[in-house]
This record gives sequence, structure tokens and C-alpha cells, in this order.
Amino acid sequence: MKILIIEDELKTASYLMKGLGEEGFSVDHAVDGDEGLALALERDYDLLVLDVMLPGRDGWSLLGELRSRGLKTLTLLLTARDALEDRVKGLDLGADAYLVKPFAFSELTATIRSLLRRGPQRSAPAVIELGGLVIDTLKHTAHRNGTRLELTPKEFALLLLLARRKGEILSRTLISEQVWNIHFDSGSNSVDVHIRRLRAKVDDPWDMKLIRTIRGMGYTLEDSK
Repeated sequence: MKILIIEDELKTASYLMKGLGEEGFSVDHAVDGDEGLALALERDYDLLVLDVMLPGRDGWSLLGELRSRGLKTLTLLLTARDALEDRVKGLDLGADAYLVKPFAFSELTATIRSLLRRGPQRSAPAVIELGGLVIDTLKHTAHRNGTRLELTPKEFALLLLLARRKGEILSRTLISEQVWNIHFDSGSNSVDVHIRRLRAKVDDPWDMKLIRTIRGMGYTLEDSK
């Protein structure tokens, strides 16, 4: 799932991006309210993690603008402001949860998973099934024909990207941007290496292969039956 962190404290943002990336989420970062608003309107996110005190447009203004435009993306306010009136204001503006700094990372991830489980705004299915492959997007687990696949967080993120866009040919550039949040280096074989490792777990033990290479174009996940 894709998360946008809107946070001007770079140390906090780096901590969140590293931790959530290790949990298997795809994470983008905006350093101020104006950039955050532009990204939230331009791209499709499952969740926004929004600081209140931001340079330029603050979190209150940003959230109000998003809701006034009809954007219902799940939003977690993350702030040092813990007064009751601040909590009420955030919820009245349309926040789905409010977490006060400092916080435990386990509390943050538990709050995020709770939001994603109950969020009616999510259009993506919680469970994706294809050719005996079953992916639970909330539990971050994958099974093939009843056998659990032991995937690293990046392998899971890669598999989830392919599964969510099954049948589409995904270029190495797109995969690099979505899974690693970096621009593709034509001299790197990182994507190919991860695809090979993923195939060893998802396809090699079974006759039916789901991950296909489209020469000169990229990769796709599809049921070949």
C-alpha cells in the first residue's frame, strides 16, 4: 500500500520512511504543505500521514482543502499538539486518527493497520487471488496453493505491485519508482535480481508460472491458463 508522509522535520520523516518501508509499504515524502497538497491530489495514496505544523500551508489548511475537494483518502494526523481542542479540530476537519508525538513506532503501525482495515474509502481489495496465489494486503502475507511464501518486505512490495496491476506490463523504471522510490538506473540489475528471487519463491515450486518477462518491456503477473 502507498503512503504519503507530509512532514518538515527531516529526521522524523527519514525515520518514518525507513520503518514503513521495512514494513512493506511504498512511501513518498513531502516537506511542506504545498508540496503535500500537490502530491495528494496528483497521485493515488491509501493513507496520508500528516504533520500539523508545516511551513507554508499548515496541516489544518491542507486537510480542509483535501476534504473540500472531495478527497477521502485516509488521513492520520501526527503532531506534538496534544490539547483536546486540537484533537477535536482535527477530527472535525476530517482526520481519521490523531497520534501525538513522541510516539512508539509499534503504535504508529498498529494505528495505520487499523485504519486500513476499517477504511471504507479503500478501493483496493484486502485480499488478491490469482492462480493459487493469495495475497493478504493488510497482514502482509502471501500463500501459493496453501503454502506460505516467506518474502522479504521488498519482495512482498514487488509482488503486491505486480498483483495489483495484474495483466499489465510494468517497466523496470516504474517498478523502481514504486517499490524503491528511486529513479531507475539503466546500469543496475537490481530489479531483475529481485524478480529472480521472487520467482524462486512464487513460481519455481509449481508448474504454472505467474511472473512473465516481456523482453525489452518489463514484467507482468498473470494466470496463464
